[in-house]
Amino acid sequence: MNYTFANPQFFWLFAVWAATAGWYIWRQNRLSPHLQVTSVEGLKGVLTARPVLRHGLFVLRMIAFALIIAVLARPQSSNQWESVTTEGIDIVMTLDISGTMLAQDFKPDRLEAAKKVAVQFISGRPNDRIGLVIFSGESFTQCPLTTDHTALINLFSGVHSGMIEDGTAIGLGLANAVNRIRDSDAVSKVIILLTDGVNNRGSIDPMTAAEIAKTFGIRVYTIGVGSRGTAPYPLQTPLGVRYQDMETQIDEDLLKNIAQMTDGLYFRATDNDHLKKVYEEIDRLEKSKISVQEHHKKSEEYLKFAVAAALLLLLEILLRYTVLRHLP
Repeated sequence: MNYTFANPQFFWLFAVWAATAGWYIWRQNRLSPHLQVTSVEGLKGVLTARPVLRHGLFVLRMIAFALIIAVLARPQSSNQWESVTTEGIDIVMTLDISGTMLAQDFKPDRLEAAKKVAVQFISGRPNDRIGLVIFSGESFTQCPLTTDHTALINLFSGVHSGMIEDGTAIGLGLANAVNRIRDSDAVSKVIILLTDGVNNRGSIDPMTAAEIAKTFGIRVYTIGVGSRGTAPYPLQTPLGVRYQDMETQIDEDLLKNIAQMTDGLYFRATDNDHLKKVYEEIDRLEKSKISVQEHHKKSEEYLKFAVAAALLLLLEILLRYTVLRHLP
């Protein structure tokens, strides 16, 4: 058990404590009379211990003063830091939010299904640092790597199609994710890239971004979402949004090549259940053990010092007004 103090600056009050003790000793030496005798035989019955006890009152008060200083400094106890082994990696989730992600071959649509399964994945990995990159025609970081999964999940809930210019810039999204995780010291660095389309925007070629990921030892899992054949896509018409069956187009060869180059895997999810199983498989594959330090929560320990100070002050008062009440 270790003791620390939340407000150690109050220990400067011991300077006042020491000055008070010094002043008391100096004053007693000046005021006390001195008598030299050859024998104390004739003083028997006159000398008692009561005058000496008068100084005990001051000692009690000074001890109580020291305890009060300790209370003000807020002593806290905590167990020793200990090294434990836990599972944890750094993961950047890279999510396509283009207009085609609103297709309703997933329920309620591809984007909402992807968000829901991703949140479940995050909740199941409390020891990981996880970040979020979104992309469409452009890309930006929605959340950097963090262990604050509550904040991350809140940011996930606010993601929607139309936040940025439409399109599918897979290379730009992957490059942004690589930039966010490349300097990580984690044992395992992972990007999960989810898209439903073909790269048609952005100034960075997806394979170039994959080569950079490989250079930094980043593993990329790619996920293509969309039913095989056709799917109901939303179309804006003068009469409002209408849904029209259109062919699902996913560049599976590209996604497979990205995964292969970075020692990852490619998955195809054709419905909600398949998508959930994909994340379960990635969760199973990515279980790396790392060493971390942790300690137990600190406990306030000032109460015992406060009680001791109160008891000493009470004892001083009782002695002063009972046993030693006639002493000057």
